[in-house]
Parts: sequence; C-alpha cells; structure tokens
Amino acid sequence: MTAASGCSPDISTALQNVTHEIRQVQALLTSEKDLDPRVLTDFRDAVNRVRNTAWAVAQYANSKEAEADPRTILSLLAGERVRVAYQLCRLVQADMENSEITLQKGQLLQLRDATSELTRQLGEVVG
Repeated sequence: MTAASGCSPDISTALQNVTHEIRQVQALLTSEKDLDPRVLTDFRDAVNRVRNTAWAVAQYANSKEAEADPRTILSLLAGERVRVAYQLCRLVQADMENSEITLQKGQLLQLRDATSELTRQLGEVVG
C-alpha cells in the first residue's frame, strides 16, 4: 500500500482509469439522443452499486482507524445488497416476461437453485 493514498498501486491505477472512462461515458450520455432506457437504467444501477460499495469501504476503513465497531457499516452494506437483490429480481422477472429476450436455461437453473436456498434461509430468519 502506498502511504499517501492508503490504496495499493494497482487499485489506485484502476480507480484512475475507471474515473477517466466514466467521464468519457458522461460526455457520450449528454450527447446521445436515442439511448435505450433499459441500458441507461442498468448503467445507473451499476454506478450506484459501485458508489455505495465505495462509501461502505471508506466507512469501514474509517471505523478501523478510529477503533470503532465496524458492524454497523457491515450491516448497512448487507442491507444494500438486499435492496439490490430485490431490484435484480424484479428486472429478471421483467426479462422473463419479455418475448424479445432469450435467457439461457443453465443460468436459470443456477438462479433457481440459489433462490431456493435463499428462500429457505429467509424462512428461517423472517418466519
């Protein structure tokens, strides 16, 4: 880790590169007239997830420096994952109803298995 940034050089370089690319995308977004709203929604959701994760990582690092209990931050991050999972479930439902979209059976089987296990665990937690 570098002392100045607190990040490894690889992470710092990746963040600088992504920041540059996002600025380029921002310029394209402001000039594009016929953008598919679904693509824009996916992009916005991805950027929001990255933003929330970056905030949580920063808060977690701050709590460690201040020797505070990081459980609150970890709980907030877990809550954010639940919110995103809900959103993704709704989007997958819409995709399955869309006749223009073909989903791969193998991926659907994996999703079914994962959601079945999650449903079982949710039943234990929420009754």
